[in-house]
Amino acid sequence: MPTDPHSRRREEEAMKAAGRLPPGQSLTQKFPVLHYGPVPRFDPATWDLRVFGEVQREMRWTWDEFLALPTVTLKTDIHCVTRWSMFDTTWEGVSFRDFVELFGLTPAARFVIAHAENDYTTNLPLDVMLEDNVLLAYKFNGAFLEPDHGFPLRTVVPQRYFWKSAKWLRALEFSAEDKPGFWEQTGYHNEGDPWKEERHERSTFF
Repeated sequence: MPTDPHSRRREEEAMKAAGRLPPGQSLTQKFPVLHYGPVPRFDPATWDLRVFGEVQREMRWTWDEFLALPTVTLKTDIHCVTRWSMFDTTWEGVSFRDFVELFGLTPAARFVIAHAENDYTTNLPLDVMLEDNVLLAYKFNGAFLEPDHGFPLRTVVPQRYFWKSAKWLRALEFSAEDKPGFWEQTGYHNEGDPWKEERHERSTFF
């Protein structure tokens, strides 16, 4: 991406014309670090990922077991509620849609609540999570995630503002009812669609 401000503005205009830059967003060259709470320590001997709720079979994976699952690579644009966007980022991990096939869902499952370290949660409708570009990711641009960006595991949901992509994922709850997460309970929009500028429920964010 160009470093010159004039070149960057031209790049932004080109991205807008191509339909890739949502309203109110600007391009960034860096990957800003934004999260709630401290960066947790990772111990591969004790880490696990759990699925529960409206599932046919509750399951857990150790780190080694999760790494053994088939992976996919995704190139996508990402958009943060704080108004930055990055283009053509590359992620590697387990397709969420394929992951669900390992344990199955009950007919009552309609929402997914991601549970992360520091008691962080975020919620999305199941149909959003089942889109083919949603990942449980552990690599970014060919390398394992940096701790600041969610290592060992995070969700990547490109069609929503990036707070909906939970860092330091530890569990996925499948629910018949919606359960607003950490930021949603403080007034952030429950859906978080960047193309609709769904930033904040009660007032304009920033």
